[in-house]
Amino acid sequence: MLTQLSINNYALINKLSIDFSSGLSIITGETGAGKSILLGALGLVLGNRADLSSLKDTSQKCIVEAKVAISNYKLEDFFNEVDLDYEAETIIRREILPSGKSRAFVNDTPVTLSVLNQLRIKLIDVHSQHQTMQLSDNSFQFSILDALAKNQTRIASYKRGFFQLNKLKRELGQLEAAQLEANQEYDYNLHLFKELEEAKIKVDEQTILEERLDKLNNIEDIRNNLSEALELSINEEIGIQNLLNTLENRLTKISSFSIEYQEISARVTSIKIEIDDIVTELENANESVEFNPNEVEEINDRLQLLYNLQKKHAVNSNKELITVFEELSEKVAVVESAEEVINKKQEEIDVVSEKLDKVAGLITKARTFSIPELIKELHVLLTDLGMENARFSIEIIPTNNYFSNGKDELELLFSANKGGNFGELKKVASGGELSRIMLSVKKVLSENTQLPTIIFDEIDTGVSGEVSNKIAAIMQKMSNNMQVIAITHLPQIAAKGSSHFKVYKKEINGETTTNLKQLTTDERIVEIAEMLSGKDISDSALTHAKELLN
Repeated sequence: MLTQLSINNYALINKLSIDFSSGLSIITGETGAGKSILLGALGLVLGNRADLSSLKDTSQKCIVEAKVAISNYKLEDFFNEVDLDYEAETIIRREILPSGKSRAFVNDTPVTLSVLNQLRIKLIDVHSQHQTMQLSDNSFQFSILDALAKNQTRIASYKRGFFQLNKLKRELGQLEAAQLEANQEYDYNLHLFKELEEAKIKVDEQTILEERLDKLNNIEDIRNNLSEALELSINEEIGIQNLLNTLENRLTKISSFSIEYQEISARVTSIKIEIDDIVTELENANESVEFNPNEVEEINDRLQLLYNLQKKHAVNSNKELITVFEELSEKVAVVESAEEVINKKQEEIDVVSEKLDKVAGLITKARTFSIPELIKELHVLLTDLGMENARFSIEIIPTNNYFSNGKDELELLFSANKGGNFGELKKVASGGELSRIMLSVKKVLSENTQLPTIIFDEIDTGVSGEVSNKIAAIMQKMSNNMQVIAITHLPQIAAKGSSHFKVYKKEINGETTTNLKQLTTDERIVEIAEMLSGKDISDSALTHAKELLN
């Protein structure tokens, strides 16, 4: 419930603060006095777009603040969802800076306009005569029927499933698209994969083969040098082995005379042992040196295969070739297992669809059951409003399609005259009829929803006489369940309010400002009398005004 609206530096308003109460609050005033400004300020704080034209004084910032009592409306979960601190009396503030920048706050926490608009839907319904075309909107028609059918919980459950179903369908579409793309490349990738698989590539194979080939290609040079090295080592006259044996013998003879000689002798002996080992390896190497032309051919063929594969895949090493092989393996596997993955995803969709169908069936059943009640309630209300011949035809049409609120299509037709043909509301109902239908709809909604506040902006335009009394009575009944604020030009409606505010203009020092005040009982009498007879208030108008207020 809206408890207070404070406005600073907005349009024609310098500073204004209004305290609202529960029940039916009336706002009256002459045409052009600024009633629309109040709604504009309220719309601003609830998320409407704004610009510098909203500022009265462009050198100062504009501030609009609304206090709303929300303890009875179970909004804790919503506040948690949007990461806001919940307060039983929530303060919504909107600021427009001279720079044009706009800021919004809920309980002093900065929020986006999107969050404000979400909060607005849960708090306040502002309705004007221009919004009667909403009646022709299919989603609005469903909201009326679902409110009466008490479908809120079922639809909330359905929407969770609907979201999940769409998510799974998107994933399935992505899988199928990926499979289609992969299928187009599958044969080629499979060929490349098998080619690499057959090659059985090893990381260090190329280096080993290149070294072996280099050895075989230089076999004669290797053999000659090995033979010469061996000859230098084992020759009986000048060989290294013979010279070391002689050196060792000489030093052994004098080693007992000095530690120094012993150490030198030991070093020579160590060298002799190392040379003997080298000689043994030289002999083995010399014996193993053989030229095999077949081996050379095999190595050349293998290396050429590796070089060709590297060039084909635009890489420079066997390690990179193995990486390409692994990637191709994954691509081939994806295609080969895609059908299984797709089938599994389809199974998930089928499970969710089955559950969703059950919930949708319950929604359809509740809607169908509520149609006669809705038609009856609307007929009673419209009869009171002077439309006793008004008739509605409402039909639920189940489909196989999944919509955001169920699987139904809704056909709502209207006839205003006895014996008249049914047609779409926007085609067969006049503006005045649409206003009365909308008021009746809002009356039904007020009894079946927990909307805290509804504001009627001159919804009674074009209505007079006894019908205006009926409208006033309906608004008064609605105010038993919710806060109702009515901007009106009709004295019959103004008299039904539990509180009454007057909007007026005042000029000070050549500057026009919009002001508002709550009227006392005596002031209400005068205001209603003025609404009845104009500025020149007659005694009969005053008497009539008193009668209306009693």
